Amino acid sequence: MVDAIDPTRKQKVEAQKQITWRDIAGLDEVITELKETVILPVQKRHLFQGSRLLQPPKGVLLYGPPGCGKTLIAKATAKEAGFRFINLQPSTLTDKWYGESQKLAAAVFSLAVKLQPSIIFIDEIDSFLRSRSSSDHEATAMMKAQFMSLWDGLDTDHHCQVIIMGATNRPQDLDSAILRRMPTRFHINQPSMRQREQILKLILENESVDLSVDLVDIAKETDGFSGSDLREMCRDAALLCVRDFVHTQNDSSSEDFIRPIHQSDLQKGNQ
Repeated sequence: MVDAIDPTRKQKVEAQKQITWRDIAGLDEVITELKETVILPVQKRHLFQGSRLLQPPKGVLLYGPPGCGKTLIAKATAKEAGFRFINLQPSTLTDKWYGESQKLAAAVFSLAVKLQPSIIFIDEIDSFLRSRSSSDHEATAMMKAQFMSLWDGLDTDHHCQVIIMGATNRPQDLDSAILRRMPTRFHINQPSMRQREQILKLILENESVDLSVDLVDIAKETDGFSGSDLREMCRDAALLCVRDFVHTQNDSSSEDFIRPIHQSDLQKGNQ
């Protein structure tokens, strides 16, 4: 019944079905740290019951350049730890009636506690909880204050298994009070050459790729590319194969199949 009335049920079901650690490449160190600091204290609660210091953090911040896997990490953490995943959009908390935003914030935390263990994920958290100033609208300031007050309430209950996880590429814009509430932080940086090779292998593992393709060379040529950029490059390369297939359809002697991706396709997609 609770699942049926949960407004974020669809997003959580999709996240649990789709994203696991196997779907993420090049972030092994971050995944290991997440397993040790976030997932293990939840899955092995009996080992940490006598310690307040070793409880899972109530706030986790993922920061770094766009397109490097911050949202994927959050969804995979929820899946692997067995958490319910609440993808909170700032628009969910805004209302034209005065005072309703605070009630909506309280409702989100109430739902998360009922569904615990759960993760409240806020993408682009800097747009929602940026540094407060005297120029803020009163309703916005009150909503932020209510959100932080409810967040502090999680810390007072050591048996509560609700984690606020945020992702941003502008951590400097976050309010200092928010940063204090997110002591566990992970920098998701641009992938190195070795990481780019791993990402390319993951993207192309189920695709038809020519045996002569050297992913090490492609990784060297894509310095500065994010994981999202590499995916788009591979997509452009695959579309070149489709384009050649379309152009050869006029030839009656042509075979009816799409050729594999060649090294030159990936190089063209890189341009």
